[in-house]
Amino acid sequence: MKTQYRVSLIIAVSILFASSTFLTAQELKPIKLPQPQTDIGKPLMQALNARQTTREFSPKLLPVQELSNLLWAAWGINRSDSGKRTAPSASNRQEMDVYAVTAEGVYLYEAKEHILIPVVAGDLRAQTGKQPFVATAPLNLVYVADYAKLGNASDEAKIFNSAADTGFIAQNVYLYCASQGLATVVRGMVDKPALEKAMKLRPDQKAVLAQTVGYPK
Repeated sequence: MKTQYRVSLIIAVSILFASSTFLTAQELKPIKLPQPQTDIGKPLMQALNARQTTREFSPKLLPVQELSNLLWAAWGINRSDSGKRTAPSASNRQEMDVYAVTAEGVYLYEAKEHILIPVVAGDLRAQTGKQPFVATAPLNLVYVADYAKLGNASDEAKIFNSAADTGFIAQNVYLYCASQGLATVVRGMVDKPALEKAMKLRPDQKAVLAQTVGYPK
């Protein structure tokens, strides 16, 4: 009888935990970002001089205004009449998507509305790379190529173009961080198939690189 009671208790607790997780996923809301501050920061040459890679991060959270500025600098729209971006892309296909991975969940940056759209609830930061610091840094960006946007291009062209376009975006992030005194590192040591599965990506969406951002430790 005692054994049956314990089993029933364990099942009840498991159901309660699963229900709580489900509710958390449902409650994850879009984050409407404030307008980016485009009149701040160091001059370009000073930012280039300060650009560096850092692998030690404070767990301190980034303010939403900082997040807004960062994402706009990375891949935001800087010409509203044409919808063109702060970074170039092959034939203006704009095939790259920027995902923000935080302690709360995974969000997709939607540049047109300048908003973060929830994709997956829960802390997936540790899955964005193999180095220990990715699990505790406040933000990991994941650059995802949507091959569906590249039409009938060859596989070789899809890989080349998305890799080049990722590099442009990552460098924008580096320069923004240098300008604002933030720490960052772009990373290729990622279990990409596992991360793509955790992020619930389609088969024609491919994780290219990840980039950690935060305050220096």
